[in-house]
Amino acid sequence: MFRDIGQLAILAWRTLRSLPLIFRHYRKLIDQLFEIGNASLLMSCILAVFIGGVLALQTGPVMVEQGLNSVVGAVVGLSVCKELAPVMIAVLIAGRIGSAMAAEIGSMAVYQEIDALRTMNINPIHYLVLPRVLAVCIALPCLVVFADLIGWVGGALVCMSNPKIGIPWQAYFNDLSKVVDTLDVLNGLIKSLLFAAIIGLVGCHQGLATIGGPRGIGRSVTKSVVNAIVLILITDYFITRLLLTLDL
Repeated sequence: MFRDIGQLAILAWRTLRSLPLIFRHYRKLIDQLFEIGNASLLMSCILAVFIGGVLALQTGPVMVEQGLNSVVGAVVGLSVCKELAPVMIAVLIAGRIGSAMAAEIGSMAVYQEIDALRTMNINPIHYLVLPRVLAVCIALPCLVVFADLIGWVGGALVCMSNPKIGIPWQAYFNDLSKVVDTLDVLNGLIKSLLFAAIIGLVGCHQGLATIGGPRGIGRSVTKSVVNAIVLILITDYFITRLLLTLDL
């Protein structure tokens, strides 16, 4: 475990140090942005609308019974943008993109394509790791913004259609806008940026460390997803504590 943490930290430092070289590989960056962003947008929106809907369905009737009708929109809005959207979209991307990174780079490692890159004096971190990590760091916050909006709409639809809640569309968003501000959305975006770095680095690290043929590729994919999700949840707790201390 400590060896993996050390290797991950070294990979993060080498990737950060090579950031100015991204312009040499901008085509790979664009390809990764399309794969991570455009190809994941529909799934992210579907996930977000049901997150907002379930949250409203669970909390709305209880609050209405207690006479807290004006709090439902605020609770759904804050919960979605500060916690649920960043975490759930990051878990989705870890399963979809992190596993793909580990599988692709792992296949190259097993079949000695990475050694061939080094033979041609091409740094694998510059060519393989940097575009993927930077792409997920750009795409994930954008997906979270879409998820925030769609999640709020999902909550509003449930509040209007459920007779036990019965909160109109306009009243729901008025209550939401009184409580949710730019700092709350920024809170979720900061989290999503850290989650994106975790997903990209863990996926690439597991891919580069792959050994043992097809079975080794399968193990790397599994470890990539599991490790990324565990690190996302641990990081979420500590970054939430930090942001609360800073009043964000």
